[in-house]
Amino acid sequence: MMHIIPAIDIIEGKAVRLTQGVYESKKIYAGDPLELAKQFEDANLRYLHVVDLDGARGRGIVNLNVLERIANNTNLVIDFGGGIKRSADLEAAFSSGASKVTCGSVAVKNPSLLISWIEKFGCDRLILGADAKNGMVQSAGWTEGSDQEVAAFIDLYRSQGLNQVICTDISKDGMLSGPSIDLYRTLLKDRSDLHLIASGGITTMQDLRDLRDAGLAGAIIGKAIYEGMITIEELAAFGEN
Repeated sequence: MMHIIPAIDIIEGKAVRLTQGVYESKKIYAGDPLELAKQFEDANLRYLHVVDLDGARGRGIVNLNVLERIANNTNLVIDFGGGIKRSADLEAAFSSGASKVTCGSVAVKNPSLLISWIEKFGCDRLILGADAKNGMVQSAGWTEGSDQEVAAFIDLYRSQGLNQVICTDISKDGMLSGPSIDLYRTLLKDRSDLHLIASGGITTMQDLRDLRDAGLAGAIIGKAIYEGMITIEELAAFGEN
C-alpha cells in the first residue's frame, strides 16, 4: 500500500504553496494550518508532511509553534522538515510532536552530523530529503545547488542504513504537470530496500495510480489539493484500496 501524505508548507505561520521553490511565488491557502490538518484527519487520512519554509532558508526552525499546535490537536502522523540545522533543532521537532524528521540541507552540508543522528535516534525516525534539479541535489530551501548526483547521494545514506527518502524533482514542484515517474523508477531499480516517497507535480488520481504501480512507498500531495484538482475524499478512498 502506498501512503497518501498531504502537505502543509508554512511561511510566517500560514499555509502556502510555492512554484518550483521560488519564495516570491507564494500563494497563501490558509491563515491557520491547523484547520487544514483537521480536514485531512476528518477524512481519515493518517499522515501529514509539514515543511517550515522560513526555516528551510534560514538558520533554524522558525514555525515550531505550528507543528506543536497540529501535533497537540490531531492524531496525524507528522513528518517535519525545514530548518533542521543542529541537534537542538532535531530534538525540538521531536519534542513538539513530529513522528519523523526530514533532513535535507544538513545531509548535503554536514554528513557526519546526520550520521551521528542516525546512530542516536535510529533510521525509523529520520527521512532523507533528496531534493533534485536536473538530477543534482539542491539544498537551503532549494536556493543552493551542489555537485552531488541524487542517486549517489541516496546511496551514501543507504550505506548508513537510512532508506526512507523523500525525493522532490524541483522542476515539477507546484507546476501541476505530473510527477517524475522515470526518475523514481531509476532510483528504485536495484534498490529493493528503498522506501521512496514521491513529491512534486502530482496532479491527478492517475498520477497516484502510476506512482503506486512504479513501487513508490508514499506520495506527497500539496497544490493539487488546494487548487481543487484532487479532492480530500478521493485521497481517502484511494488510501483504503
